[in-house]
Amino acid sequence: MSLPTIEELASQLEAVSGAQKVDPDHPLQHIADVDSLDLMEWLYGFQNEYPHIPADESLFADIDDTTTLRVVYDRIVALAPAQV
Repeated sequence: MSLPTIEELASQLEAVSGAQKVDPDHPLQHIADVDSLDLMEWLYGFQNEYPHIPADESLFADIDDTTTLRVVYDRIVALAPAQV
Protein backbone atom coordinates (compact mmCIF):
# COMPACT_ATOMS: atom_id res chain seq x y z
CA MET A 1 0.00 0.00 0.00
CA SER A 2 1.33 3.41 -0.86
CA LEU A 3 1.94 6.44 1.29
CA PRO A 4 -0.23 9.51 0.90
CA THR A 5 1.41 12.65 -0.40
CA ILE A 6 1.81 15.62 1.88
CA GLU A 7 -0.72 17.46 -0.28
CA GLU A 8 -3.26 14.69 0.34
CA LEU A 9 -2.66 14.97 4.09
CA ALA A 10 -3.13 18.74 3.93
CA SER A 11 -6.42 18.30 2.07
CA GLN A 12 -7.61 15.75 4.62
CA LEU A 13 -6.77 18.14 7.49
CA GLU A 14 -8.59 20.95 5.68
CA ALA A 15 -11.66 18.73 5.35
CA VAL A 16 -11.62 17.72 9.02
CA SER A 17 -10.94 21.16 10.47
CA GLY A 18 -12.78 23.38 8.04
CA ALA A 19 -9.61 25.42 7.54
CA GLN A 20 -9.53 27.16 4.18
CA LYS A 21 -5.85 26.32 3.61
CA VAL A 22 -3.32 24.09 5.37
CA ASP A 23 0.19 25.04 4.28
CA PRO A 24 2.49 22.05 4.96
CA ASP A 25 5.25 24.42 6.07
CA HIS A 26 3.18 26.57 8.44
CA PRO A 27 3.29 25.71 12.17
CA LEU A 28 0.22 23.63 12.99
CA GLN A 29 -0.49 25.65 16.13
CA HIS A 30 -0.84 28.80 14.04
CA ILE A 31 -3.21 27.56 11.35
CA ALA A 32 -6.60 29.18 11.77
CA ASP A 33 -9.38 26.70 12.52
CA VAL A 34 -6.99 23.81 13.34
CA ASP A 35 -6.92 22.71 16.97
CA SER A 36 -5.87 19.61 18.87
CA LEU A 37 -9.27 17.96 18.43
CA ASP A 38 -8.99 18.44 14.67
CA LEU A 39 -5.55 16.82 14.72
CA MET A 40 -6.88 13.82 16.65
CA GLU A 41 -9.85 13.49 14.28
CA TRP A 42 -7.48 13.70 11.32
CA LEU A 43 -5.25 11.04 12.94
CA TYR A 44 -8.23 8.74 13.46
CA GLY A 45 -9.10 9.03 9.77
CA PHE A 46 -5.48 8.47 8.81
CA GLN A 47 -5.28 5.33 10.94
CA ASN A 48 -8.39 3.95 9.27
CA GLU A 49 -7.20 4.75 5.77
CA TYR A 50 -3.60 3.60 6.27
CA PRO A 51 -3.73 0.79 8.87
CA HIS A 52 -0.34 -0.53 7.72
CA ILE A 53 1.37 2.59 9.12
CA PRO A 54 1.61 2.45 12.93
CA ALA A 55 0.83 6.14 13.45
CA ASP A 56 -0.56 7.24 16.81
CA GLU A 57 -0.92 10.37 18.93
CA SER A 58 2.83 10.39 19.54
CA LEU A 59 3.05 12.17 16.16
CA PHE A 60 1.91 15.26 18.07
CA ALA A 61 3.49 14.53 21.46
CA ASP A 62 6.05 17.32 21.29
CA ILE A 63 4.12 19.77 19.14
CA ASP A 64 5.39 23.33 19.43
CA ASP A 65 5.69 26.47 17.32
CA THR A 66 8.06 24.72 14.92
CA THR A 67 5.92 21.66 14.23
CA THR A 68 4.51 21.73 10.73
CA LEU A 69 2.55 19.20 8.71
CA ARG A 70 5.81 18.49 6.88
CA VAL A 71 7.45 17.53 10.22
CA VAL A 72 4.52 15.20 10.94
CA TYR A 73 4.72 13.80 7.41
CA ASP A 74 8.42 13.01 7.87
CA ARG A 75 7.52 11.14 11.07
CA ILE A 76 4.86 9.18 9.17
CA VAL A 77 7.32 8.28 6.41
CA ALA A 78 9.76 7.04 9.07
CA LEU A 79 7.02 4.82 10.54
CA ALA A 80 5.90 3.35 7.21
CA PRO A 81 7.09 -0.13 6.41
CA ALA A 82 9.60 -0.27 3.58
CA GLN A 83 8.03 -0.63 0.16
CA VAL A 84 9.07 -3.80 -1.64
